[in-house]
Amino acid sequence: MEYVPRERVRLLTGVLSVVSLAVVFAAAGGRIPSSSVPAAPEWVIETIPLVNAVISAAAIGTITMGWREIRRGNVDRHRIAMMASFGLFVGFLVLYLYRLTVTGGPQPFPGPETVYQFVYLPLLAIHILLAIVCIPLVYYALMLAFSRPAAELARTSHARVGRIAATLWLISFTLGIVVFVILHVVY
Repeated sequence: MEYVPRERVRLLTGVLSVVSLAVVFAAAGGRIPSSSVPAAPEWVIETIPLVNAVISAAAIGTITMGWREIRRGNVDRHRIAMMASFGLFVGFLVLYLYRLTVTGGPQPFPGPETVYQFVYLPLLAIHILLAIVCIPLVYYALMLAFSRPAAELARTSHARVGRIAATLWLISFTLGIVVFVILHVVY
């Protein structure tokens, strides 16, 4: 079933990527006023990092399941798993951006400076870089999947881009959990 016009896949990927990244950078930079989102109790704001770590773990599971199912030739289960992964990613991002907007930006690191410089910051930088790189790759793989019947996808770059996106996505989600543990459990 065709949902996206074939000739618009790259254009839609580019537009969605630019808009998504603009919103993320605006929220991270404190450019979105907290008055533009509904208020929540403090306990909700404080719970978001834990919820996002759980969402990340679930996404690791669904991405892995999707990868396994396509290797087994089960396209329908692959599609379901990858759409679930994308849904989890969107849920993660909405909660993350909401928290950034309400709190006015990223949380300061409460641990020692050496851990911050040599452990936390490099892990966070890699996590963020991979998340940024994943956005257009994931959109592109999804747009290809929505623009063609499953039988035609083998003649596109869907599998190649999907493998790269899934690998980077898995690493990014994993590093996100590590960052959460360092920031909210260890310190």
